Amino acid sequence: MEKVVAVSAGATRPAICSPSLAEVDFRTSVKMSGFFNVSRLRSLQPIKALEESATASVVQESAAISGNNLCQNSTVAKSTNILWHKNSVDKRDRQQLLQQKGCVIWITGLSGSGKSTLACALSQALHWRGKLTYILDGDNCRHGLNRDLSFKAEDRVENIRRIGEVAKLFADAGVICIACLISPYRKDRDACRSMLPEGDFIEVFMDVPLQVCEARDPKGLYKLAREGKVLLGLMIHMNHH
Repeated sequence: MEKVVAVSAGATRPAICSPSLAEVDFRTSVKMSGFFNVSRLRSLQPIKALEESATASVVQESAAISGNNLCQNSTVAKSTNILWHKNSVDKRDRQQLLQQKGCVIWITGLSGSGKSTLACALSQALHWRGKLTYILDGDNCRHGLNRDLSFKAEDRVENIRRIGEVAKLFADAGVICIACLISPYRKDRDACRSMLPEGDFIEVFMDVPLQVCEARDPKGLYKLAREGKVLLGLMIHMNHH
């Protein structure tokens, strides 16, 4: 079966992002039998390269095609004039495809309590059972996503919030997301829990004695704390109960 994807743009090939880009007629330029409903393509009008002045009309046309009203502008935190576009493939569809339930398993505990070790073992065990997982390790996230954050109180809160938001996206994709980070304060963990439907956030507390964690001291943090070089207030303020 022949599959052709072509863009007819006149005799000459325009430069990328050229404002004079010719019209693209999807009725004649796209043929993907068995993937698209070709008959439905006949109802689509030619679409030009987007310009700022044409954005509103394109959004309205898209809403008419999908049957959804997309122009529901709102404000969230510092973001204004934004809208939520509902995807035609939702979480239920993705879970059916993967044959699993997307969720977040949040592993919390002191430094050295074995959070990352447990996360890796759990991920491997689920992988062997044919389940798709992804680990969000606190230290790993600070190499990229949260590299701009320090260990000050306000940055710790933001660190957890960001990981919670990413974990929510993984769960929505149908993936079993395993987050492992100290996250000592219940209010921060509860904020992450509130992002997901009830039952999709599973909290695991590594109930390991402080003496054991300090004996392991994989990062040397406890030694530095004893020397007064760093503050480990989290050792006192673990609030899991």
